Amino acid sequence: MLRGGITSLACSDEVGRGALCGPVTVGMVVVTETTRTAPQGVRDSKLLTAEARRRLVPRIQRWAAPYAVGHASPAEIDEFGIIAGLRLAGHRAMAQLSVLPDTVLLDGNHDYLTSPEQGTLLGPPVVVETVPPVVTMIKADLRCAAVAAASILAKTARDQIMVELADEHPEYGWAVNKGYSAPEHIAALAEHGPSPHHRMSWRLPGTYSPWGEGAGDAPLAVPADALDGDEVVETLL
Repeated sequence: MLRGGITSLACSDEVGRGALCGPVTVGMVVVTETTRTAPQGVRDSKLLTAEARRRLVPRIQRWAAPYAVGHASPAEIDEFGIIAGLRLAGHRAMAQLSVLPDTVLLDGNHDYLTSPEQGTLLGPPVVVETVPPVVTMIKADLRCAAVAAASILAKTARDQIMVELADEHPEYGWAVNKGYSAPEHIAALAEHGPSPHHRMSWRLPGTYSPWGEGAGDAPLAVPADALDGDEVVETLL
């Protein structure tokens, strides 16, 4: 991946985009021309068990420093939208890096990291004034070990948050489903309504919706720009 004069590359992936509650999280790891081969077992976080991910975290942190994880809260997602939330989480991750990389590689086909021109869109305050050039790659978490490593850091960090929140709200099953639209989560929403950690601007299944009576029962539970088919697997891991 280090071509065309690039000496440092921040590889990034996000998790939680399609969840009904909790933060959206972005992980980053920086690799250079001196970075060694990734630790054995590193692959897309959705292909690993939770225990395998936890074992890999310290190995990734030793292998690819600098690294960072950033979050955007449900309240921020409600206020600014999911794409701006991704940008905010990504900026927070980048702000923690001890070096500014030459380029950032994002998984997917959309550059959510670069801020829109001032005045074009309302959004959260810019955390990082200067964002390096961004390149995107579809299925980068399968094609690039460093992006896979970033996804492991991000998912492990977000999962831990959801497990801790599950102690406060055990009725939603977050310790298992991590805030995604698993059947027990949807049933709990219908019975108990949303918690303060749910994304209230979304059409949460089984709940009252500001879009009108019964809108919460519509099949689409999340905004179209939050859909990520790969994350369906995350409710099982």
